[in-house]
Amino acid sequence: MRTRYLAQAALLDRHIESDVLIEVGSDGTILSVCPHASEPAAHIAGLVVPGVPNLHSHAFQRAMAGLAERAGLGGDDFWQWRDVMYRFLAILTPDDVQAIAAQLYVECLLQGYTSVAEFHYLHNAADGSRYADPAELSHRIVAAAQCAGIGLTLLPVLYCRSQFGGAPPTGGQRRFVLSPDGYADLCASVSRSAAIGIAPHSLRAVTPDELRQAIALADRYAAPIHIHVAEQEKEVADCIAWGGARPVAWLLDHAPVGARWCLVHATHVDAAERQRLADCGAVAGLCQTTEANLGDGIFPLRPFLAEGGRFGIGSDANTCTSPVEELRWLDYIRRLETRRRNLVDDLYPRALSGGAQALGRNAGSIAPGKLADLVVLDTAHPTLVGRTGDRLLDAWIYSSNGTPVRDVMVAGRWVVRDGHHHEWQTIGAAFARTMHRLASEL
Repeated sequence: MRTRYLAQAALLDRHIESDVLIEVGSDGTILSVCPHASEPAAHIAGLVVPGVPNLHSHAFQRAMAGLAERAGLGGDDFWQWRDVMYRFLAILTPDDVQAIAAQLYVECLLQGYTSVAEFHYLHNAADGSRYADPAELSHRIVAAAQCAGIGLTLLPVLYCRSQFGGAPPTGGQRRFVLSPDGYADLCASVSRSAAIGIAPHSLRAVTPDELRQAIALADRYAAPIHIHVAEQEKEVADCIAWGGARPVAWLLDHAPVGARWCLVHATHVDAAERQRLADCGAVAGLCQTTEANLGDGIFPLRPFLAEGGRFGIGSDANTCTSPVEELRWLDYIRRLETRRRNLVDDLYPRALSGGAQALGRNAGSIAPGKLADLVVLDTAHPTLVGRTGDRLLDAWIYSSNGTPVRDVMVAGRWVVRDGHHHEWQTIGAAFARTMHRLASEL
């Protein structure tokens, strides 16, 4: 069965066209696209744009928002934040994990994300023991995504060590730890119900041999590979002390990094690393609001793009669930650095392309053969009213406080209509119960 839509306007490639006929097949892929059409079809008022892939999310951290925003007597940095996170996750149950993830995914859809790469490292019970089903918490993430209707690439995380050189994990990390064999079994279980990627957590969390095993597993599934790298200056110094090289350089020297890879953050790269990263075709996974919240540092985006680099955006700690807010921060920070304006062109289409590549999802544009991951913006919304053509997209990215997202389609299925998600009340009620219970135990 085919469904035909006539969009008042749509973003095709990098320009907005009018009266665009979009034909969607029963499998959720776009069959044809024709601008300036007049054929009878279901009318879509407003501007249709490709939905944004969210390439990096830790869903459970959505429930942490506001819990780590006060400095202690000794100051505060990423590592103090991580201690708060470890204490918080110690009280999460499987029901909590599912309720928080479902809430997050609905919020992401309402803002214009249509798919998510969930970097999921919470595997074990609070005491570090395995659940009866070792993939219990991964299955909860899958269930949450299915309930919300968001596209999912699940990235089960391999986490074996606490520091470079193979140091054993700490007590705070006991909910993360899997052996490579246990990890392979978990991936096999989850791959039957979701698209998966392979995610060695970081160079400090796996040994070189464990990293090689993870890469071999990714080859078996023809899956994307995501890894945290060079997020913090301490990580860079520790990597040099251990391996004699900066993290991105070490990874490029010792692993077949290429187009299937997403290097999450990659904040602290020197010029040589930056050029090599651009040349290899991997995606830099930028999570600007989280990187700002944690005080990570600033990725050298402008020279990276000039060298042909690719990037996508992620919500990471989920203090922000708006893709346009992520893009705005990417641009504004560069403006503050240089005291100049309009320095980075085509942020939106670049983020679409890089994000889809990182998720291994055939999406990111309104074109034949692509998944129909579509967002409809209400052009009568105060953010967009009076704007036409390419200025509509600029108005959404640079002036949106309330969201003009009205309808959202994922793989050909409407999941948000007139600004409402059909499971919003049920999901919101479960989330509220979880948040009240967690508040009583913190």
